[in-house]
Amino acid sequence: LGKGLAIAGTAAATAVGTMVAKSVSSFADYEQLTGGVDTLFKDSSAAVQKYANDAYKTAGLSANNYMETVTNFSASLISSLKGDTAKAADYANSALVDMADNANKMGMTDIQNAYQGFAKQNYTMLDNLKLGYGGTQAEMKRLLGDAQKLTGQKYDISSFADITQAIHAIQTQMDITGTTAKEASTTISGSWGSLKAAFQNVLVGLTTGEDMFDQSLDALINTAVTFGQ
Repeated sequence: LGKGLAIAGTAAATAVGTMVAKSVSSFADYEQLTGGVDTLFKDSSAAVQKYANDAYKTAGLSANNYMETVTNFSASLISSLKGDTAKAADYANSALVDMADNANKMGMTDIQNAYQGFAKQNYTMLDNLKLGYGGTQAEMKRLLGDAQKLTGQKYDISSFADITQAIHAIQTQMDITGTTAKEASTTISGSWGSLKAAFQNVLVGLTTGEDMFDQSLDALINTAVTFGQ
């Protein structure tokens, strides 16, 4: 019995130590990522971080993964919006949720690289979105034209912001928009993804404490209940 208790105690200590290490590592990443968001979005940084905290249910991503993805293409997005960081925060969130929805609905696995290509006026991966368009500039122009017919808004191929909004319009028309959020509450795989993302947020919250920990723990409990159901 004594040996058994000693082994159990050692295992518990190891588990706690691993959790603490992961928490500190996750918080270090969080600090670095929020610093990048602050630099890019300035006064609109808080809006981006709010979107990041909700990403476990809207995009199936932890806050850290959300901010990492957003910072990869936001410089081009902000530039195409002439420095309007408030609008860029909204557009970036829309684009990132569109990426997640496309991945969940169409099975796209390299969608982040596709969007980063669009930001550099490289359209070779457009066909990978499986929206019915080939990977050429002419096909991107056709997508923009089709989106204009749907929304009445003119889209400029030289504007990365316009491209993200046009893709959003096409995906909405194809009933792709909202797939991730729906699956997070109605399917096993979707709710499991949301649960894992919520747990990653708790790791950050363990180090920060206070409101961030309370909110992340509430989210974890809610996603666990959904997954259990």
